[in-house]
Amino acid sequence: MVRIEPIRLGEWTAVGVEVQLPKTTLLAVTAGGGYIMCGALDVGLLNTQLRDRQIVAGRAVGVRTLEQLLEAPLESVTESAEKIGIHAGMKGEEAVRRMAAAASGT
Repeated sequence: MVRIEPIRLGEWTAVGVEVQLPKTTLLAVTAGGGYIMCGALDVGLLNTQLRDRQIVAGRAVGVRTLEQLLEAPLESVTESAEKIGIHAGMKGEEAVRRMAAAASGT
């Protein structure tokens, strides 16, 4: 099953995606030009083999719901995320807000 949910964060609306697969659930929240995701995200791959794409993303581990993804501290982030002030340890919600703000120029 796939669930897509609008998530209101102040003046921005992010999009939450939950994909239920056998024995796991993939979670992602996107806003602006980036996204946060559950532990399935390979930040190392994004920083090395896909570096030229300058993907703004963060990874949280041990989360099982979209709400937990937004509340959890990010375990790792891409170099492009760091350039807009997102860092490991930051809560997912704050990272998504910064992605939205960066994309809107505010």
